[in-house]
Amino acid sequence: MNSRRRKFISYYKPYLGLFLADMACAFIVSGAALLLPLCTGYITKSVLAENNPDALNQIYGMGAIMLLLVIIHTACNLFVDYQGHMMGTLMESDMRRELLEHYQKLSFSFYDDNRTGQLMTRLSTDLFSLSEFYHHGPEDLAIAFLKLIGAFVIMFHLNTSLTLMILAFLPLVIVYAFYFNRRMNIALLAMHERIGDINAQVEDTLAGIRVVKSFTNEHIEQRKFERENARFVVSRRDGYRSEGYFYSGTGLFVQLITFAVIVFGGIAIVNRSFDLPDLLTYLLCVGILTEPIQRLVNFARLYQEGTTGFNRFMDIMEIAPDIQDAPQAVELTDVRGDVQFKEVSFKYREESNFVVKHISLNVKAGEYVALVGSSGVGKTTLCSLIPRFYEVSEGCILIDGMNIKDVTLRSLRRNIGIVQQDVYLFAGTVAENIGYGKPDASDAEIIAAAKRANAHDFIMALPHGYDTDIGQRGVKLSGGQKQRLSIARVFLKNPPILIFDEATSSLDNESERAVRESLESLTDNRTTFVIAHRLSTVRHAQRIIVLTDQGVEEQGTHDELIARGGTYANLYNLQLEL
Repeated sequence: MNSRRRKFISYYKPYLGLFLADMACAFIVSGAALLLPLCTGYITKSVLAENNPDALNQIYGMGAIMLLLVIIHTACNLFVDYQGHMMGTLMESDMRRELLEHYQKLSFSFYDDNRTGQLMTRLSTDLFSLSEFYHHGPEDLAIAFLKLIGAFVIMFHLNTSLTLMILAFLPLVIVYAFYFNRRMNIALLAMHERIGDINAQVEDTLAGIRVVKSFTNEHIEQRKFERENARFVVSRRDGYRSEGYFYSGTGLFVQLITFAVIVFGGIAIVNRSFDLPDLLTYLLCVGILTEPIQRLVNFARLYQEGTTGFNRFMDIMEIAPDIQDAPQAVELTDVRGDVQFKEVSFKYREESNFVVKHISLNVKAGEYVALVGSSGVGKTTLCSLIPRFYEVSEGCILIDGMNIKDVTLRSLRRNIGIVQQDVYLFAGTVAENIGYGKPDASDAEIIAAAKRANAHDFIMALPHGYDTDIGQRGVKLSGGQKQRLSIARVFLKNPPILIFDEATSSLDNESERAVRESLESLTDNRTTFVIAHRLSTVRHAQRIIVLTDQGVEEQGTHDELIARGGTYANLYNLQLEL
């Protein structure tokens, strides 16, 4: 917990000057508020109580001082409210930036186990609550304690017995507040989880909205949402119930204090141990006393929301990336493209079965190899190990004789281009999506890459050419067009090693022909791994590697494997019959 506390405090460091100015204004606000009852007491007791011929001038003078105090109080309150909130917002922005950077460092395994909606909630709702706590927490505490101490000092000076009676209320307030504060914390934690579940459900529904509509299953998605929404309502009901008891109870104690002061102060006046001007000053101090109590109540709420949000933030930040650069990692440069698998095995979790077992392969620079086999034998997984999207469980992978664990992730992945079956295009223009392969590319380079990918003609036919917005995930393009944009992106990256994962399996014949021509152009003089279910697309591969649950079953050219009459021949003949 000490490390978390230090981490929490560290976000104040860049804004220390603003924080100190905010706290200074909080001190001034407290001091000005405490001086106003004293000024009132001076007028009622010292000026009005005596037969003072200069009373009017003294009242004017004290009125001017009180007006000045009000102006200072208002100006400092404005600074605290505006600049303090901005400080909290800037700190929230820093944390959001840090969390996104950390998200991007985490491996595929993390995202296999976590839903996007939950991760989005930690990035948005949780950090907003934390921003309020960063700003209001220290400020509310400072103002509350200063006003409490100052008000009690004045009240003790005016009437000790009455003040001691008020102090007797405080232990009751503290015990009551602590109990319901704890219940609020439990409810808040549940609420944050439920918000994450709602976000995850909505994200899932909207991402698959075309599937939802095609099956006319809107009612099913609505039911899923209603279930999560109902759970959220339950969590909010528990929270609001505790919050209602919390605020109502503390408000009751404040009213009881005011009631006690009026009753027992009146009795003291009758007994001549107290006078009316002092009672008026005392009541003004009680009025000041209620405000810090309310601030402490607000602090308790912000503390629960803030600590809940911060703990959820730190739960993610403390997850160490399971794939990262070794301490002495070097840059991978001048890559030829020799790729070697040495007894490589992999499983997703320690307790799981091996997905890939004892694979040993030697792929020469510039060689075009195809990986084939039935679904689930680990073709995609094997290729995902090359750029270290997952870490090998046993054995090692070498590129140009260097273990991929000994080179930096950035330089490794910079030298590998991947074209997937499920193409992901970002919301934006055609040019922006192609340029993703090389962020500093010129327009000429982007156009040249598009031409090499056989994409230039259809791009120019779009309403705004390369500046056409393609929509979320490229929904305004056909499958073949999206695939060619992804190939153009890889052309622009210009890597020495390529991985094609079922890049043409979902396309019609015409689109497949255009994409295959683009791929063949792209594979020139590059080490290429092609994963394919449609075996007719890999007949011309220099080497076809057949994978089974036991590893590499057989390898060779198409003609060699057909002549052998083994697993590949059976798969190929089966597809011809379909």
